[in-house]
Amino acid sequence: MRVPSPESQPTQLDLLSDEPVRSPPEPLRIRRRSAISSTGGPHLVPIEQIEEDPANPRVEFPEIELKDLASDIRMRGVLVPLVVHPADANGRHRLHFGAMRLRAANLAGLRAVPVVVRDAPADRYAQVAENRKRHNLSPLDLARFIRSQMNAGESQTTIARQLGMNLTTVAHHLSLLELPPVLDNALRAGRCTSPRTLHELGRLHDRHPEQVEALLDASAPVTRDAVKTLRARVDSISATGPARLIGQAMAACDRLEKLLVGIDTRGTAGDRCALQALQALQARLVALSRWSGVGSDRQTP
Repeated sequence: MRVPSPESQPTQLDLLSDEPVRSPPEPLRIRRRSAISSTGGPHLVPIEQIEEDPANPRVEFPEIELKDLASDIRMRGVLVPLVVHPADANGRHRLHFGAMRLRAANLAGLRAVPVVVRDAPADRYAQVAENRKRHNLSPLDLARFIRSQMNAGESQTTIARQLGMNLTTVAHHLSLLELPPVLDNALRAGRCTSPRTLHELGRLHDRHPEQVEALLDASAPVTRDAVKTLRARVDSISATGPARLIGQAMAACDRLEKLLVGIDTRGTAGDRCALQALQALQARLVALSRWSGVGSDRQTP
């Protein structure tokens, strides 16, 4: 009988068979590293060496969802690796995708999590897309992201194209940042989360706040059908007499306000015609602000 060399694969002979039985392979393990390269598969990295991206568009992490995910991670571990990129030469990493998983893993008591490393920092639109696909990005988070991109100089058209939205949907999200308190509370409480529905409720609230508040106080779900019914009811009340004209004037004020927001007065410098037009507009606005609404008491400059 030949003695196997030390380098050969260890085997176990089956006395009932001529075929050797090999020891089962060891289970595949994710390697743990403090500093990792951008090649290869996932590696375990200590949670303390991963920092969240301060520019992450997601800022809301509901406590109930976080606890549920932490409970699942305690039983099964982190099934989908996080995505990071090197933050410095000392082994620290900045998170691309997986902020919810990172927080839940920390809550579950894990000391390290599986990660995949990329060379470049995260693309903000990619972060938004990843969160939207997982249904984790709240409408308010998305509204804040749109506003931040506009503040950085991007147009609504560019933002809409990057997000795969139309301009109306972008406008509806932006309106979430300017909701009256009663609607803002309804959004944060999950009473109504549709940007379009909240936009319509906001316009109704400008003219009939008591009707909108009554709808929100009721136990029935706040749906688009409910808002449509409310709008038909208040429109029928305002169909005749002064109430109708007041409603039309309020709607005109809404349109006027949006137009005024879009006027950059700095652009009139050096343009005599534009400056004269701006001065005429300002005079009209001053005249309207003096209107008393009492018959012949209407004042004009």
